[in-house]
Amino acid sequence: MKWLKNALHDKVAMASFTFLVLIAAAGIFAPFLAPHDPKAVHMDLRFAPASWEYPLGNDQLGRCVLSRLIYGIRPSLLWVLAALVLSVGIGGIVGFVAGYFRGRLDAVLMRLCDVMLSFPGYVMTLAIIGIMGVGLENILIAFVLSKWPWFARVIRTSVRQYAEADYVRFAKAIGISDWQIMTRHIALVATPDIAVIASSSLGSMILQISGFSFLGLGIQAPNAEWGMMLSEAREVMFSRPELMLAPGLAIVLTVCAVNFLADALQTALDPKLGRSRQKPQALVSVLDTGISGKSGR
Repeated sequence: MKWLKNALHDKVAMASFTFLVLIAAAGIFAPFLAPHDPKAVHMDLRFAPASWEYPLGNDQLGRCVLSRLIYGIRPSLLWVLAALVLSVGIGGIVGFVAGYFRGRLDAVLMRLCDVMLSFPGYVMTLAIIGIMGVGLENILIAFVLSKWPWFARVIRTSVRQYAEADYVRFAKAIGISDWQIMTRHIALVATPDIAVIASSSLGSMILQISGFSFLGLGIQAPNAEWGMMLSEAREVMFSRPELMLAPGLAIVLTVCAVNFLADALQTALDPKLGRSRQKPQALVSVLDTGISGKSGR
């Protein structure tokens, strides 16, 4: 695929992708990589500085900060990624069915999406937490309920565009089934669009789950999560600011890597974006050359 080759040539995109793969692998193999039990309390090591045994030191309960940081990858990234995949899956099915068959089925499904989208994501999440209680599982359920209608609408628009192509009409004319047309012809060309919108949503979902955990509505102690680590460290943020540094950097770097990767995928999908971003830089270089030439005279 040409768009994938363009993305692979982007050094920032490859660095971001490599970073995310390493972070995800660290979360998957956390029991083997974490030097200590993230829940183990050692009050005699309370606020202990960094050492060979505890590379990032210990928190207010003497727990290993590095171990908690590694285990925090699971709810902060992996479970969010699972919720994103489920949201895209549900939205993709609804979007493909509505965009391809159209008619009354399209109208019914889109009215359902309109009803779901009428509730802001944060309001729906808080409502679900109020009904079902705090916890990571309830936040992930709220993510799926609030995200799938948006994905369905975007994917429907993409599918409607490709469903009008000549090769789809020819496939219908020669008797190819609708299922084969959607899976073999439309799904392949719509995959880049789905990848772009999914990757662009991942960063915001990571920030949201970290924010809810920071407020005490997400994952509960003694489990580790980056937002909760920030919440626990805010009580000593002036006396022990280093405790906020590790989870804060983890959130910032992960979200930046996701956004850089999403931007590269969008540029690879639409090369005009890359050329339009290069024009201001080219103009600046031309102006610099002209100014330097005049000064040389």
